[in-house]
Amino acid sequence: MRERPVSRLTRRGLLKGAGAASTGALLAGCMGNGANEETTTDETEQSETTTESETDETTTEETQNGYAVSMSPAGTVEFDAVPENVFAVFPQYADMVTALGHGDALNSVYVPEMTGTTLNHYAHHLDGVSFEWDGLDDPLSNSFSKEQLYALDSDVHLADPAWATTQDNWDGADVEEIGSQVAPWFGNFYSGTRAQPPEGYDDYEYYDLWTLFGKVADVFRERERYEALAEVHTNLVSTIRDQLPPKEERPSAVRVTLAADGQSFYTYHLNKPGYWLADTRPLGANDAFADEDWQSLWGTVDYETMLEADPDVILHLWGLTPSYSMADTRSKLENHSSGSQLKAVENDRVHAAGMRYQGPIMNLFQLEMGAKQLYPDVFGEWPRYEDGDPYPEIPENEWLFDRNRVADIVAGRGE
Repeated sequence: MRERPVSRLTRRGLLKGAGAASTGALLAGCMGNGANEETTTDETEQSETTTESETDETTTEETQNGYAVSMSPAGTVEFDAVPENVFAVFPQYADMVTALGHGDALNSVYVPEMTGTTLNHYAHHLDGVSFEWDGLDDPLSNSFSKEQLYALDSDVHLADPAWATTQDNWDGADVEEIGSQVAPWFGNFYSGTRAQPPEGYDDYEYYDLWTLFGKVADVFRERERYEALAEVHTNLVSTIRDQLPPKEERPSAVRVTLAADGQSFYTYHLNKPGYWLADTRPLGANDAFADEDWQSLWGTVDYETMLEADPDVILHLWGLTPSYSMADTRSKLENHSSGSQLKAVENDRVHAAGMRYQGPIMNLFQLEMGAKQLYPDVFGEWPRYEDGDPYPEIPENEWLFDRNRVADIVAGRGE
């Protein structure tokens, strides 16, 4: 079992002195470069009553020269000040730091235009909240490189060191070098799908989305802001689960992405463990592909398989991002000889979904969105999403959570 030395963060510059994946593949769900998504055998089911809403207890410890925060697989990381220059790979961390009021500290995120535009589709409804993405580096645009991390000279890397060892031209020594010469790592990737981490990380721990968010909040010393947002989330999940119809009366649904050629679908489970499913699992829909074993949480199916499943509702992943056109998707389905026969297509229940790389802001809106798409008779009709528009306007009396409360928390108005 690998030992985890205590990492240390000082102000930017004080640690100096010693010495890719394509957009299409990532959007489809194939992480590549060692990011194995095979689920562990003891984590393939989760009770429907299990909630991810419980407020995480603080993981911060005061030290002689600052404070320390613990999270697997980074271990205990010491800070002498709140990070002011922050590296991130996946969008959930951009969402988290924005929710904590530190979005302007980010120097990078995967596909900044996609991440930033999508996050702002939601933040459009939060007064005083926005994410300025223009000018951010893309850490995966030209492979994941040590040179970029040295150049960015960050105060913390919100990325999983275990994941980093799986990238091209990286190994454990490279990860340790960056952690000691630039800034520590603080991220957890494999909880996204409860996947098996790389060799050497036998003590890897899995977290749900809001526990992970709580640990990031402790890095930024924003415990009160986190707890306030976690309360909103807890109430939202309770509101949804208290009103769900009996399982036998719930719709069948699939979460898919139509392939670029329009001839097949990337498919994802709805109710398996992992924070990538934090917006579908609490909704409890009947997964039309629940019995499919793809040896991962995503697979591919053709139209024949889709027709056999014939779900009541199709949730099109990435549909609310600028990376896909829902108008084109619907047109391809409607004009395909088999696609046009799908129940969801005939009944106009092909809906735009968000992204799996969700943080707290996205998660709140995507839970509400999914609840309305799956259970319009219970939670109110979902307005049709138009390409390029923000998250649709919903009458205040049909909100499932209070946008004004969230905006006040994120903007620092009396959290």
